[in-house]
Amino acid sequence: MIKAKAYELGFFHFGVSKAEFLEDEAHKLEEWLNRNYQGNMAYMANHFDKRLDPRKLVDGAKTVISLLLNYYPENEIQGEVKISKYAYGEDYHYVIKDKLFELMQFIRDEIGDVNGRVFVDSAPVMDKVWAQSAGLGWVGKNSNLIHPKHGSFFFIAELIIDLELTPDGPIKDYCGTCTKCIDECPTGAIVEPYVVDGSKCISYLTIELKNQLMPEEFKGKMDNWAFGCDVCQDVCPWNRFSKANSEKRFEPKMEMLEFGVKDWQELTEETFNALLKNSPIKRTSLEGMKRNVRFLTK
Repeated sequence: MIKAKAYELGFFHFGVSKAEFLEDEAHKLEEWLNRNYQGNMAYMANHFDKRLDPRKLVDGAKTVISLLLNYYPENEIQGEVKISKYAYGEDYHYVIKDKLFELMQFIRDEIGDVNGRVFVDSAPVMDKVWAQSAGLGWVGKNSNLIHPKHGSFFFIAELIIDLELTPDGPIKDYCGTCTKCIDECPTGAIVEPYVVDGSKCISYLTIELKNQLMPEEFKGKMDNWAFGCDVCQDVCPWNRFSKANSEKRFEPKMEMLEFGVKDWQELTEETFNALLKNSPIKRTSLEGMKRNVRFLTK
């Protein structure tokens, strides 16, 4: 019943895990942080225990429901300045939270007093690990979740609830001997299979690295990306199965996506705010975008 409602709301995959301590992930996370692969993302070191145990986020939690929402666009837009596909339309946080709140209310209406919280990439939840545990794919060598029938161009979201549901099991890793994502990463951020040095990732450099000059070591390696990067997904063979999403709120803001270097450099704060209202690109700010574009053309 819950799964049917999730599909009705537009999610295209649904899986269940038991809410418990992620013992296998504790060492991996600690090692990743010790290598400083988080760069300036200090928040990644916060709430270590909560990241590993959903019961510390929701009292009495018994179940983690993982959901996938497709964002693959009907047409890719590759202008002079590249922007990641997930940012073509409205900010996914708004879109997905609306759907999750509706799903949570449905559960309460149909079942009763269920305690829980909704999560969309804005709290210490290891979403890829939970989705993998629920059988929604495997975490590939580029550290993205990959679904064998739909690739990896989707968002992951969770409901953590105190209702006990039967868990699904994980599926196999089908990366095999392929190393395309590692070979094609412009900055060498995938330092070994399944391990990404976040501080070298173009998405980190263009979004998370704020109020700083771009490190010179990445000059000439940005592949014209000014917000995010899709290279490791674009080259992944499994993404040949990606299909266009049907979410109206993800429809591209064509004017912005066709901007060239000169357009971004001349953009005013007023126009930026009006044009990018509810866009994920606002996260990097106008000055951040101008810095990124300048670095591409230096």
